[in-house]
Amino acid sequence: MRHLKAGKKLGRNTSHRRALLRNLVTSLITEERIETTVPKAKAMRPQVEKMITLGKRGDVAARRLAASYLMTRNAVDKLFDSISPRMGDREGGYLRIIRTGWQKGDGAEKAFVELIGSEKVIAEKQAKRAEARAKRREEAKKAMEQAEAEAAPQGGEDAGGKGEKEEKE
Repeated sequence: MRHLKAGKKLGRNTSHRRALLRNLVTSLITEERIETTVPKAKAMRPQVEKMITLGKRGDVAARRLAASYLMTRNAVDKLFDSISPRMGDREGGYLRIIRTGWQKGDGAEKAFVELIGSEKVIAEKQAKRAEARAKRREEAKKAMEQAEAEAAPQGGEDAGGKGEKEEKE
């Protein structure tokens, strides 16, 4: 019986599970939206709540505790500078888990995990990515047109039926 056994093992040993959760929490804080499986999302929820609560405390001790758990300094800075103030006087429930479907390989249920109030940030990132894609598409189109223009005069002579042997004779 699993009486009083809190937390899920996720099919990993202790150190692997701790590293997995640290990586997921760090990625969520830096990206503000990630896609993972539903059990991993549910397992990381308490850790994210604790990190945001530390961020709302805002003192040096809280910053050091957060830095000891999070993997990068950028994540710590973002947590204390932008995410925690955005949560304001909210007492919890900082995450939203949106189920999306099933994973192709093993059929695991997938979900998006996002921070509450990050819609504007996510929309800005999507707009930037769309602009970058459009720019790359235009550059590729120009390069293709330029390559076709350079190849056209050479191909036009051969297509006329006059090869090198006929010109020499």
